[in-house]
Amino acid sequence: MEYSDFKKLKSGSDIRGIASDIFKPITLTDEAVYRIVRAFIAWFEKKYARRPRAIAVGHDVRISTDRIIKQVLNAVTDDAVDAVSCGLCSTPSMFMLLKAPFGCDASIMITASHLPSDRNGLKFFTEEGGLGGDDIDEILKTAAENAFENHESKGKVQYRSYMPYYCASLVEKVRTACGESMPLAGKKVIVDAGNGAGGFFCELVLKPLGANTEGSIYLEPDGTFPNHIPNPEDKKAIDCLKNAVLKEKADLGVIFDTDVDRAGAVDCDGLEINRNDLIALASVMVLGEKGGTIVTDSVTSSGLTKFIEGLGGRHLRFKRGYRNVIDEAVRLTALGEYCPLAIETSGHAAFADNYFLDDGAYLVTRILIALAQQTKKGQTLGDLIKSLEHPAEEAEVRITFNSKSGDFRAEGDMVIEDIKKRAAEQGMDVVPENYEGVKVDFAKGEGDGWFLVRMSVHDPVMPINFESNVKGGNAVIAAKLYELIKGYDFLNTENLLNFIKNAGKSD
Repeated sequence: MEYSDFKKLKSGSDIRGIASDIFKPITLTDEAVYRIVRAFIAWFEKKYARRPRAIAVGHDVRISTDRIIKQVLNAVTDDAVDAVSCGLCSTPSMFMLLKAPFGCDASIMITASHLPSDRNGLKFFTEEGGLGGDDIDEILKTAAENAFENHESKGKVQYRSYMPYYCASLVEKVRTACGESMPLAGKKVIVDAGNGAGGFFCELVLKPLGANTEGSIYLEPDGTFPNHIPNPEDKKAIDCLKNAVLKEKADLGVIFDTDVDRAGAVDCDGLEINRNDLIALASVMVLGEKGGTIVTDSVTSSGLTKFIEGLGGRHLRFKRGYRNVIDEAVRLTALGEYCPLAIETSGHAAFADNYFLDDGAYLVTRILIALAQQTKKGQTLGDLIKSLEHPAEEAEVRITFNSKSGDFRAEGDMVIEDIKKRAAEQGMDVVPENYEGVKVDFAKGEGDGWFLVRMSVHDPVMPINFESNVKGGNAVIAAKLYELIKGYDFLNTENLLNFIKNAGKSD
């Protein structure tokens, strides 16, 4: 394999590829997995000037797990390093075990999050946290060089799960915050695990806290995802949870993605607590009297900004990509700014008091504490965010590239700069404090909202987000945007034109 082959497996700060030949040829091959893991160990030794004592290896439910875990364990032990095989687990737990007396210096999680069933990947952790994109670049270059030492002795493999300890810590957090051992007694809380790894939450977290979990759905691990994609943003998934909550008359429903680093919720009335509502709820939990900066991705609503500021906080819209959001909060914290929360609309939530780790189970644990506290007051979770203003319309349109040059990123950057220039020339309100793409605000009578044009983090796609405070406003704003970008032969604007046409009809 050449470096170009390895580079295609990079997905931000993760490794992801096609791991089962159900639909397409495998790209995350045995050779690729083996060499990447060997390269990770070389990276670790270079960075820390020592070899790891042992490396923990965990996985989610994917159908290619058996093949990939075999190569991961072979690579670790061939490098004369011991491996601890942790079995089915959540991604966050694979970091938390490095903070515990578990005897490991690094960990590898085999997962591709919410991607289709034929995909899989690798995530790497040290005690400092997850690796960054630059680290992955270095690892892939080393993997391509394939100059690994042959060791006379091999490492050993032991099998030990960390999940019971991880879950016990979540239970203890709720009990401590609520001042009682069974704070959810009398409450029905149901889980939709989407046949991913999150089914553990019922038995190991909710029931010890006294919750009734009858009516929970899709708890059985199944890497074919027969019911719906385990993704809190997926409409079918959320609708399944809503229906279950209403049918069971539950006090709360929670949903996880495949490897439990993201979560969403549905309240007792079947109302979705996701995206801006989820961020608002998490902000209530952490701001209190101290205030602080909440770092989010760029597509959050204007109403959310007003809500956070009403709590005495500051809302910083940063770049899309959960790693970008977390890294910015960490950077500001290092500079002395209080940032209790970094959270993306996708459901990646990283609290400062939890090592800025994006952990869906930890997020839900904080929600359970809030639920118990609100119950004592005779109130609901919805009461905490009832002042959050929602836009009349919000939408995302994705346009693609027809480019033959293949340099879609350079072309996209050119379009964004042209929009800034043309919008300013036409007297439009180009938002100056914007960390990615271009955002333009529109006053009442001109759409009463905004558009944000940016480049996708990974794909040859230009996502466009719209928000308006009036019905039909998005169509007005989208039409103004189209006038700014029409004429580029390398842009496929069909989706934008269709949106304008159909949104206009709904006015």
